Amino acid sequence: MTILIYCEQNSDGAVEKGMLRELNIKNLAIIDNVTISFREGMDVITGETGAGKSIIIGAVNLLLGERASSDIVRSSEEAATVEALFDVGNNERVREALTREHLLDGDELIMKRIVSRSGKNRVYINGSLVNLSTLAKISESLVNICGQHEHQELLNKDNHIDILDEFGNLMAVREEYGKAYRRYLALSRRLEELKKTDEEKRRHRGLLDFQLKEIEGAGVIPGEDTALDDEKKIITNAKRLREWSNEAYQLLYQREGSILEEFDTVKGLIAEISAIDPALGVTKGDCESLSIGIEEMALTLRDYAQTVSYDEERLEAIEQRLEVLRSLKRKYGGTLEQVVATMNDAKEELDSLSTRETEMVELSEEIEAAREDVKARARDLSDRRKEAAATLASAIESEIHALMMKNTRCDVRVSIRRKDDGIAVLTAKGMDDVEFYLSPNVGEEPRPLSRIASGGELSRIVLAMKKVLSKTGGVGTIIFDEVDSGIGGATAEVVGQKLKDVSRHHQVICITHLPQIACYGETHYCVEKRVAGERTRTEVRLLSEPDRLEEISRMLGGVEVTDATRRHAGEMLKSARSDN
Repeated sequence: MTILIYCEQNSDGAVEKGMLRELNIKNLAIIDNVTISFREGMDVITGETGAGKSIIIGAVNLLLGERASSDIVRSSEEAATVEALFDVGNNERVREALTREHLLDGDELIMKRIVSRSGKNRVYINGSLVNLSTLAKISESLVNICGQHEHQELLNKDNHIDILDEFGNLMAVREEYGKAYRRYLALSRRLEELKKTDEEKRRHRGLLDFQLKEIEGAGVIPGEDTALDDEKKIITNAKRLREWSNEAYQLLYQREGSILEEFDTVKGLIAEISAIDPALGVTKGDCESLSIGIEEMALTLRDYAQTVSYDEERLEAIEQRLEVLRSLKRKYGGTLEQVVATMNDAKEELDSLSTRETEMVELSEEIEAAREDVKARARDLSDRRKEAAATLASAIESEIHALMMKNTRCDVRVSIRRKDDGIAVLTAKGMDDVEFYLSPNVGEEPRPLSRIASGGELSRIVLAMKKVLSKTGGVGTIIFDEVDSGIGGATAEVVGQKLKDVSRHHQVICITHLPQIACYGETHYCVEKRVAGERTRTEVRLLSEPDRLEEISRMLGGVEVTDATRRHAGEMLKSARSDN
């Protein structure tokens, strides 16, 4: 098994996106306490099968937020701990994420995870307790394990469009398309909502029209029913009203001994009294005013009697009108004020329907313009993808050829998604389907990458793609698992050279069992399993040059290491250095 861990550096050798400086593992499986201080350049970690190399990867997985079982805790211990130190001075993406979570603390990032035997987890970032999702959110911008899971990600054609867009620097263009697409969807949803509401309103429109015509046609005036009731009362009582007003007129003014005539007597008596006693307080003017008032009242009653008459036609008309008003009140609320309010509401709703129709027409025009904008952006994005696809296919093919797959052809196919009727289908990522095709052998038609069966071929293809795509990703540290699966000899040497090339711009940590790859390391660690006091423990040791020669010899010769094997190992190391 080979595992590649690398952190991006710039041309000056400085890490661009963060560097894994130190990894400490305690009480994890057969590791009791191991600390590895990683260096720039290319580091290799080797060791016999079962020594514990895979535990290092498991430890990093814990820092990625992977679910943990209490089974991983070392026997007789209560908890396992994994702690890592990263340099994030140049990793803006991580620094922004840390700032949002209020976890930024200078240029260093310390991540710590504790898994207890009871199954409880504790996670710390820069000394602050956080949850597992926050750990995963932060670490995803630092570490990517490119193992079997990564192979599955690569085989999934749904991810190919993202790989192509990353490579072609098309994510910004795609985001602008996405904004236009989301706006188009929002407008379309708004129109659908209006149509749905409009359908309901249209079913109600007939009732609104009827109500409006009925009430407007009736010419309803608030208070009209009260006025008509009063008029009806007068007409039905016209005979009595006329008799009563005539009789009152006679009593006040007309007949002999009327009140006005008797009042003349009263005035004379008051005049006699006032002549003797002016202190009476009733003047001649008072008497005259009262006399005039009685006379005016009498004349008013006389005139009123002449106006009051029984009008049967008018009474019938009033009855009919009141029946209309009563019917409207029964339907629309009990009072004429409420009837008028119903009429006004119907007007507003009908006006709203007219406005909604206008809005739908305008919105339809806006949607059509938005659709054309989205289609134009999708076509532009598709054209750019086709250009990038040719470049990406050529670059991957070149890297694959260097990995001893000389006859392999690569094709990145970009095709437009279409319905059965041929119309292009727009999605959040455009209108394209993207899929990687390979032809490993001469004369074979390219097949989808998902149908490549050989694990060795797939591992080299993944390495080639990672090599090509290394500068487009956002993570700083990548763990590449099984890069030497199914290879050996000259191919392994080429893989080693490729990893060495990567180390010119990246921090590289390669865990391998192939000496051809291990020779290219500038720093070499050896993982060893020891038994002491009836306990097994794993140690990681930094090798000196003599120790390194012995380790390469062991990897070449197995259990028995001969002088010839050592000479061969020395030649391999010398050759690897000369390739620098």
